Amino acid sequence: MFRRCVPALPIIAIAALSACSPAVDGSRPTEPVASTPSAQSTAGSARGKAKLGSFGVDLAGLDRSVKAGNDFNAFAGGTWMKEQKIPSDRSRWGVFDMLREESDANVRTILEETAKTKGAKGTNAQKVTDFYAAYLDTAAIDQKGLAPAKPALDAIAAAKTLDDVVKLMARPDVPTNGPIHADVDLDEKDPDRYVVVVGHSGLGLPEREFYLNKDKQFEEIRTKYVAHVTKLLTMAGDKNAAADARAILALETKIAEQHWPIADRRERDKTYNPRTLAELQKEAGGFPWKTFLEAQGYAGESKFVVTEVTAIPKLAKLFAATPVATWKPYLTYHFLRASSDVLPTTFDAEVFDFAGRTLNGQPEQRERWKRGVAAVNGALGEAVGELYVAKHFQPRAKAAMDVLVENLRKGYAARIDAVDWMTPDTKKVAHEKLASFRPKIGYPSKWKSYATLDVVAGDAFGNAQRAAVWGHEYMRAKLGTPTDKDEWFMSPQTVNAYYNPVFNEIVFPAAILQPPFFDPDADPAVNYGAIGGVIGHEMGHGFDDQGAKSDAKGVLRTWWKDADVEAFKKRTDALADQYSAFEPLPGIKVNGRLTLGENIGDVGGLTVAHRAYQLSLGGKPAESIDGFTRDQRFFFGWAQVWRTLIRDQALRNQVMTDPHSPAMYRVNGVVRNLDAWYSAFDVKEGDALYLAPEKRVRIW
Repeated sequence: MFRRCVPALPIIAIAALSACSPAVDGSRPTEPVASTPSAQSTAGSARGKAKLGSFGVDLAGLDRSVKAGNDFNAFAGGTWMKEQKIPSDRSRWGVFDMLREESDANVRTILEETAKTKGAKGTNAQKVTDFYAAYLDTAAIDQKGLAPAKPALDAIAAAKTLDDVVKLMARPDVPTNGPIHADVDLDEKDPDRYVVVVGHSGLGLPEREFYLNKDKQFEEIRTKYVAHVTKLLTMAGDKNAAADARAILALETKIAEQHWPIADRRERDKTYNPRTLAELQKEAGGFPWKTFLEAQGYAGESKFVVTEVTAIPKLAKLFAATPVATWKPYLTYHFLRASSDVLPTTFDAEVFDFAGRTLNGQPEQRERWKRGVAAVNGALGEAVGELYVAKHFQPRAKAAMDVLVENLRKGYAARIDAVDWMTPDTKKVAHEKLASFRPKIGYPSKWKSYATLDVVAGDAFGNAQRAAVWGHEYMRAKLGTPTDKDEWFMSPQTVNAYYNPVFNEIVFPAAILQPPFFDPDADPAVNYGAIGGVIGHEMGHGFDDQGAKSDAKGVLRTWWKDADVEAFKKRTDALADQYSAFEPLPGIKVNGRLTLGENIGDVGGLTVAHRAYQLSLGGKPAESIDGFTRDQRFFFGWAQVWRTLIRDQALRNQVMTDPHSPAMYRVNGVVRNLDAWYSAFDVKEGDALYLAPEKRVRIW
């Protein structure tokens, strides 16, 4: 939230893995699971050498002094966590972060090598290398001072009316974080069209509770926030900076009071509220809707979808009641903050001091080249991705993933057949949806064109502005056109995965297809526990508390029988209660409602992955490797990918803002619900993680 972003992907549809997945009746026999040397092999089969340990697990990272049943996360990774240190430029350090560092280093090498060839003007090679080089040239950025930002700052200073203010809030090249936003997104009830989605925004702190919570730690954050805003405004020449900073906090507190609680914003049926322009004007009068929408290029649209429908009228009223004199420093601050990485280093350092050190406990800012890679990926992700794939993606990884995905699909089908709480009619539709899952693996079938994005050598600020405008226009141009179901919403070099309910697709970028998530030479049990669990997780999003609200065609509608809804809710409520009991920091508990979808994805996904692995064995006798059984290796595969260290401040932020549970609970909170884990590690009553069989949540 402290950097501009290019709005070139759906806002509300994506369920990512990380802080980011035939119609028959229940009597259908299970289909055989496909077998390939990489997807199904035994200890004695011909494989290459695993990248980690003898079979794909870093056994040196185990802490055998810990009983698995008391803390499986520590047992499976405790020594690793004791030996690791969070780098000073990180607020968290785990497998995702390590792989992202590796991906960034690979991209850096690609950019540096590409720069040597000096691509012709207008080529992707020219654009990615000039964007990166300009971003790295902090001496040039410092020399220009605030001159590149002066037109925007002057426009803010010249605002005289609320219409002027709202026009500024609508400009993609002047990111100002207004309290009401409008963006083009997929239409959740019509997957073949795009629609303008209206929702709330406007906060400088991570979430509404940072304004409303009276606990001392949040009072201290608010005090430091005012000091930070004061400093940034002073640096921009505001002679009334201290008073303006206090006014900004007061305004943002009023905005926060109208925001929906974050868990409520997950409810896809409650956040889909179609409105015409006339209805918006009637329900939320006081906000100059016509001016705002026309300024963004949305004039003439006949349908809008409002997300936080009860908050928008109140924010519209607040907008009208707030003087222009208050909005101007608000806009100035948010513009400076969002643009700070391409402004003089004094601005950049001040924003990091608050956003990095105060909010996340991060001692040092990331090296400029790492941030430059992130900036290029954000602006020209697929242009970089095309180069990345050519150098780093292995076709055999895709072939093995194709098999694993289909095996997980069959495993999920078996689990749907096996559940005793779902009626036959609903099972039939569930099978239809499962059969319709569309996997995307590695990289897009067609690459995004950046032909209209102008990148100028030595113009870091201008490049960021033009990229933001390009991203806005890219999405705006989609209005009135059929949806592009071949489009990706993550670049190939992203270490993550996602499920998109509107397209009913599961997507696995190239960069995640590497150890410890996936290794074609590893023991299949480990691959099924790791990438299999990830595949199951993303499939699981199609059947979690929100993904299940879309059918096989991606249409947001009710396809469950009432009895199924009741039975499902009973189980999901129990899972939410389990996670809400976790307290990673004193007084800070996991929000089981906020994290419910991801937790369902984890528990259901790992359950399905284990079933798929069992089916893949085809009744072959059990074998051990290095003294570990198949099931033990399977659970090690899952636990290994979640090894993570995190600073307390960042952990607090995650718990309060992220729909993903902290990594420790993505291990301990999951395995305690799987019967196979108990037998694998001889977990007994009295162990800390033990749940009585009737307390274990079995959804899929």
